[in-house]
Amino acid sequence: MNDFRTLCQHRRSIRTFTQQPVEREKIDYILQCALMSPSAKRLNPWEFVVVTDETVLRGLADCKTYGSQMFKTATAGIIVALDSSLTDTWQADGAIAAEHILLAAAEQGLGACWCHIYGRDESEAMVKRLTGIPENYAILCAIALGYKDEERKDYDLQKLLYNKIHNEKW
Repeated sequence: MNDFRTLCQHRRSIRTFTQQPVEREKIDYILQCALMSPSAKRLNPWEFVVVTDETVLRGLADCKTYGSQMFKTATAGIIVALDSSLTDTWQADGAIAAEHILLAAAEQGLGACWCHIYGRDESEAMVKRLTGIPENYAILCAIALGYKDEERKDYDLQKLLYNKIHNEKW
């Protein structure tokens, strides 16, 4: 990718992956990008759990009835957990870090997909059991990573919802 808009245009949620493992160097790069994400008052309430164990990944696929099946073929995953006692902006801080992960994965030539966990008590409990995340942490999402086994069209710039943009007033 040679510019940010092109990266955003190309990044799509990928739910099917090849079985080629994601190199640790790429995971480390993605995590560095996440660690540079902004957070309110630089409190950094996030923690990241990297999952490459196939048994755990397949367990993540079962953490929800719908919306987690991409972990059946993912070769890596990153759980975004947060200490909600540090700041009232923990959800926003976590979402920004997760978006850094998604964009960094795309830049590295990987597919990725966000799986929403927060507010789904049974899903959150299952993810905590699978990964050992302490009870006092909230889990915002789990992100499936891998090499794409599907292609999705880039966003068509002509078809963006420009009517959602308001200048000066609504």
